[in-house]
Amino acid sequence: MEVESFMAVVLVVLSAVVSVGSGAKEFDYKDALSKSLLYFEAQRSGRLPYTQHVAWRGHSGLTDGLQQGVDLVGGYYDAGDHVKFGLPMAFTVTMLSWSVIEYGEEIAAAGEYWRALEAIKWGTDYFIKAHTHPFVLWAEVGDGDTDHYCWQRPEDMTTSRQAYKIDKDNPGSDVAGETAAAMAAASVVFRKSNPKYARLLLHHARQLFEFADTHRGKYDGSIREARSYYPSWSGYEDELLWAALWLHRATARAEYLQYVVENGGALGGTGWAVTEFSWDVKFAGVQILASKLLRDEKNLTKAQTAELQLYRSKAEHYVCACLGRNAGAGNVRRSPGGMLYVRRWNNMQYVTGAAFLLAVYSAQLEAAGGRLRCPGGDAGPDEVMDLARSQAEYILGSNPMRISYLVGFGPKYPVRVHHRGASIVALKRSKDFIGCTQGYYDWYGRRGANPNVLTGAIVGGPDDRDWFRDDRENYMQTEACTYNTAPLVGLFAKLHHQSMTLSLDSQKMSEIQVE
Repeated sequence: MEVESFMAVVLVVLSAVVSVGSGAKEFDYKDALSKSLLYFEAQRSGRLPYTQHVAWRGHSGLTDGLQQGVDLVGGYYDAGDHVKFGLPMAFTVTMLSWSVIEYGEEIAAAGEYWRALEAIKWGTDYFIKAHTHPFVLWAEVGDGDTDHYCWQRPEDMTTSRQAYKIDKDNPGSDVAGETAAAMAAASVVFRKSNPKYARLLLHHARQLFEFADTHRGKYDGSIREARSYYPSWSGYEDELLWAALWLHRATARAEYLQYVVENGGALGGTGWAVTEFSWDVKFAGVQILASKLLRDEKNLTKAQTAELQLYRSKAEHYVCACLGRNAGAGNVRRSPGGMLYVRRWNNMQYVTGAAFLLAVYSAQLEAAGGRLRCPGGDAGPDEVMDLARSQAEYILGSNPMRISYLVGFGPKYPVRVHHRGASIVALKRSKDFIGCTQGYYDWYGRRGANPNVLTGAIVGGPDDRDWFRDDRENYMQTEACTYNTAPLVGLFAKLHHQSMTLSLDSQKMSEIQVE
């Protein structure tokens, strides 16, 4: 083949790769990343810093913990209400930290590294306050029942700020384990930029893990107020393994690896083959983290290798389920538009979590030079990553509704998000106090768009037929949660990096001159 013809073929192939890799529409992933980090500022509780970018928010929850004699000011509201639920908050911080651990360079290249660290630290600063004793963790502030009775701005809150704790007599291994995981993962993030803070986080993480493992029990048995909102259906076993894996990542201590190996069967890590990943069910994340150890750990014993291979087989089941290549009913459903579908209430949490895990596992496959063996056919790392990308593209607008489920992104997105603060005129614009039920009468039922844009939020999303109704009262679809957005911080950074790399490669190839 002549050189000119060869170069023409190369350019055509490269053009096709760029087209396939970026989908039918090229999205601005850098903008999506910036907006996703902005959302966490809108969810802040406590005294806001002068660097606050979300101007329609103000200070709130400034007396949290006062009644119990402890400082619990700070942290995040999980969704559109004003309760600080410890379990989903800790999972949010773990996923933000994992995003930075996996894609820190990509986040930095997009100019968002320090904002990502700020989002993590807002959570971990609160966890340090909430962990007042080695065997005491304040796991909730506010009561969901009284909170949901009112529709107010967080700055006007009149609802109960009762705080609830777990201790030796009232255990909560799931919330203690998840908080340990969050602080251990965050310690890895801050190791270079703030080593003293990283050591402090690791100190708390180790104490919390010991607490969770020694005094076992489900937290919703100790804090009954959490049952109607964040019940621990999966139990605490996954959180114990999850925390141990993150502590191993943070310390490289053999004791945590051995814990994962010895308890894989008893705690379900090598037994449960799951098709979802969420704030409650973390087995898929556990299994993917454990799989990585097969390549990273150089001195594994035969017994350790055999046990970690069992973890990997379950990780493969999850990834194959997302690809639709397991036998029988062991697959994740897809909507006609291609969205992974688990259940109708806030389905996007499962989509974003899956997309992140798929991206991480794709990199593991690529690094190992292997392929995924599924009952329905093999898959290479590129195919696994393509599925992750397709879910991000669906979220950003490549869907039958032609709507972005990332609020504030693109020409069309949800404008009636189920969110108290966003749906009521900002305190800075109107100083009039909004009473408990007044917000329902004056703001909740309004047909118009929210006065404040909840930029960067990922709403619950469409149903299994890709249908979405943008209505404030449709909270199953229009309420956003911190743990929906957290996994996308890393994924958006990776996709932005890939997009820039492909663009540069294409540009370089087009500039080649054949003499």
